[in-house]
Amino acid sequence: MLNLFKKTKLTKTIFFVLADIISIIISVWLAFLLRFDFCIPSQYIPFIYRMIGLAIIFILPVFYFQKLYSFSWSYVSTNELISLFKAVTIAFIFLSVAIFASHYFPHFINFPRSVIFVSYFLVFILCGASRFSKRIYLRVMGQNRMFKKERTLIIGAGDAGEQILRSIISSSKNPYYPIGFIDDNPIKKGVVIHGLKVLGKISDISIIAKNLQIKQLIIALPSADGKKIREAVEAGKKAGIWKIKIAPPLSEIIRGQVSFKNLKDVEVEDLLGREQVNLDTKQIESFIKDKSVLITGSAGSIGSELSRQVAKFRPELLLLLDQDETGIFNISKELENNFPNLKICNLIADIADAEKINKIFEKFRPEIIFHAAAYKHVPLMEENADEAVKNNIFGTKNLAKAAVNYNAKKFIFISTDKAVNPSSVMGATKRAGEMVCQLFNEKNKTKFISVRFGNVLNSRGSVIPIFREQIKRGGPVEVTHQEMKRYFMLTSEACLLVLQASAMGQGGEVFVLDMGKPIKILDLAKEMIKLSGLVLDRDITITFTGIRPGEKLFEEMLTAEEGTSATQNNKIFKAKLSAINFFELEKNLENLENILKHDFEQEKIISALKSFVPYYRN
Repeated sequence: MLNLFKKTKLTKTIFFVLADIISIIISVWLAFLLRFDFCIPSQYIPFIYRMIGLAIIFILPVFYFQKLYSFSWSYVSTNELISLFKAVTIAFIFLSVAIFASHYFPHFINFPRSVIFVSYFLVFILCGASRFSKRIYLRVMGQNRMFKKERTLIIGAGDAGEQILRSIISSSKNPYYPIGFIDDNPIKKGVVIHGLKVLGKISDISIIAKNLQIKQLIIALPSADGKKIREAVEAGKKAGIWKIKIAPPLSEIIRGQVSFKNLKDVEVEDLLGREQVNLDTKQIESFIKDKSVLITGSAGSIGSELSRQVAKFRPELLLLLDQDETGIFNISKELENNFPNLKICNLIADIADAEKINKIFEKFRPEIIFHAAAYKHVPLMEENADEAVKNNIFGTKNLAKAAVNYNAKKFIFISTDKAVNPSSVMGATKRAGEMVCQLFNEKNKTKFISVRFGNVLNSRGSVIPIFREQIKRGGPVEVTHQEMKRYFMLTSEACLLVLQASAMGQGGEVFVLDMGKPIKILDLAKEMIKLSGLVLDRDITITFTGIRPGEKLFEEMLTAEEGTSATQNNKIFKAKLSAINFFELEKNLENLENILKHDFEQEKIISALKSFVPYYRN
């Protein structure tokens, strides 16, 4: 894939270099023809060859340094036009000075100076034409193809909407015939973008859709909140439009570019809230760039998204570790396609295997570790406390010890709101994992940081995919309790905030992400049923199954004693932790390890956890 990419890029560069040389030759020759009314005196012929030679010598290097050989031919824009203008101007300044100083043309004696100005304009026109030719062709051909496609409105006349329209025009492989834009900004009404007008506001969709026979909507509002998106979806449905696509949030867009290929169906997470996350990207880039980064649990929902986000900040090496070989294969292939220059190493390993973990650290010596590997399903861990302890506590300890032994710079532990006043084995083991990180941070140079947050929308095994499958089967949708609430956040936003917290952390902190307002699970179920085009109690029902072992009605982000202090990011807080007796903690961990080695009784394991995990009540 990488070799094919390089070969294609080289072919395009050679093509444009040759096209520019031909354009220069034609421009200079035509300039002389125009100057002498298409009858060039013989004494001026040598001037033509010399000027062509000098023009090629000056123009091509300037074009190269202005990046006029490294652009997307299909998406060439005014940026390239401005760069071309600068490059031609600079090159012709050098050319004029060279001609003036050359012994071939001493002080421009007998040289027709107007030829330089005519050549300048002709080179600009011809070189610009070669660069814009494909876009013009695609635009003309695209208009002809679009009559066979479904008439579409684009909601959002900003950068995302413009990029989506541009990608639709330049490709034949799309189902859209764009008719116009919708935008609530009154300043944009009537503005024309690539030939399409901003027709009105979201509240006007019903009338506009009826008058223009609209069949599809594209919501291009990647930074909008859930309320605005919900308003657009409702307006579309009132107009009888059920084919609605949405651009992903900014945090999910690779390299800041969006096209019709990024569009997806509207899901419940798009309606619940997509408050824009403000980041210090320079701080994150400084933290990640050119570092060796290990991500455990990288086949999971959090780990795979962390891998995507870390890849954007150009690490020197990205190590993906998980027991799930299929998941590792999938995320690895995705990253290879999106980041062809990124060096990736896939590692199949169990974090509870101390010997294997030690060998991995000895070989690769990661500088930054994001530890997302964990057993997370609450009811399952209630039945398998030994495995939860092995993985979530002693797996974390294995990684922490290896990080210290091989001089890692930072170790980031992905924690959960279930670690606060835990009522489950899973929550207790995650709180113990936080304590292990604090223990190792006290003794060593490696900085240990924990980041605590709630549920991420649409993660594997979470409530949204379960509800989606139940709706697909025709119901009933099973909700545990009418009053159960949970914090939710988009996976991409949570992971970006993890990166920000990791970059700012100095060691020993437990950071808490602002998850917004908790959402009722019952309301979530109703919204998903509605989004599926079904009517509650007519097409599908909701049943209540009761709270499962280890679950709470409401998850806290902090204990009563902790409290928080603010950080430089308004979405990240620092928990004020209670003091830990590290000597007692080590003794308790040793005792727990002995129980695991000689006894698998749930009661003894849970009793040992209660002896040192604060506020654990099952």
